[in-house]
Amino acid sequence: MQPSVTLFGPLDTIFGSTGPGGVLLIEYVIMVLVVANLLTRQLAHRRHLKEYETGGAEAISRHPAHTASNVILVIASFFYMTLAHHGGMVMSMLVLGAVITDFFEFESRKVEARREIPLERPKGSLVAAALLVLYAGYQSLFWVIAAPWDAIV
Repeated sequence: MQPSVTLFGPLDTIFGSTGPGGVLLIEYVIMVLVVANLLTRQLAHRRHLKEYETGGAEAISRHPAHTASNVILVIASFFYMTLAHHGGMVMSMLVLGAVITDFFEFESRKVEARREIPLERPKGSLVAAALLVLYAGYQSLFWVIAAPWDAIV
């Protein structure tokens, strides 16, 4: 599905082109970014644990790779909204929810460290990330199971 209006010119042409299964290239890019965000989330949590052990509450800081991953994911989801309005809107809301959850999870790690209790896993942001993976997988990989799905439904 080629977009009728090219808001960003060559970017729309490249990322709006269809790949395997008739899916937009940006949907595959977002799937990769979501998986990368999960990996950076894990790296950030490990770093928070190490920082807490070595320096206490004041040593805990945001992981730059995870922050960059969040920013890139937000920009990509907003760009996706210009190509596919419905899917982009849903993806953008899920991404913004995950980013806001990340913000509050980081603050809760700081509070746990100040209270000198063991740091928990960021459960809320893991759930938000799981929803992101599910929706991004649905958008980009549904063509793999589309034939059996249509036969059943």
